[in-house]
Amino acid sequence: MFDVLIIGGGVSGMSCALVLGSAKNKSFATEKKIGIFAHQKSSSLQDALFNNAYGIPAGKLGSELLIESISHLSESYPHITQIQNEKVIRIEGEYPNFNVITNKNSYKTKSIVVGIGSANTFAIEGLTQYVIPHQKALPEKQRIQLKNSDHKVTEGIYAIGTLAGWRSQLAIAAGSGAAVATDILTLWNNGLQTHTHDSIR
Repeated sequence: MFDVLIIGGGVSGMSCALVLGSAKNKSFATEKKIGIFAHQKSSSLQDALFNNAYGIPAGKLGSELLIESISHLSESYPHITQIQNEKVIRIEGEYPNFNVITNKNSYKTKSIVVGIGSANTFAIEGLTQYVIPHQKALPEKQRIQLKNSDHKVTEGIYAIGTLAGWRSQLAIAAGSGAAVATDILTLWNNGLQTHTHDSIR
C-alpha cells in the first residue's frame, strides 16, 4: 500500500515527488511510501527550449531536464519508488483505498496525484467524469482539465499542472506540483500547516 502515487513524470509530477521526498526526515513522513509513474514520452518538455524559467540556464532543453529530473530524484530521494514503462489506464475505489491499474500491474494507494498534461486524449477510467474544457487555454487547442478546487478533484485525488487548469509555463507547473506536495504533507501532519526546506545553516 502506497501512501501516495503520482501519475506523470513531467514538470508538475517530478516537482511534487521532489518536495515529498525532501520531507523524509520529518517524523510524520518517515514511514510514508511514495511512488511515481515516471512516464515522460508525452511530456510537452520533449520539444521545449527554456530561456525564461527561473533558476534554469538560458538555452536549456526540456528533453535534458526530463532526464536530469529522474536522476535527481533517484540520487537525492532513493526511497521514492519510480515506476517506469507503465501506463495508467484505470483507477478504482475511493479514499483511502484506491487501486491504480496500469497496462502491466495494479497498485494500492491511499492518495493519487495526477499530472499528465492537458491533451484531449486523456482516458484514465475512473477520472473521465471530471474532465472539463481547459479554462485557461485557447478553445481551438481543445485542451482539457480535471474539475478541481485548489487542485483537489475529490477526496484523495489531486490534479496538478496544466491538468489542474494552469497555463503551460514551467514555473507554474512546478509550483502546482510543489503546492500539492505541501498539502499532502499537511495532511500527514494531522492538518498542521507545513512545508519543507533545506538550509546551509
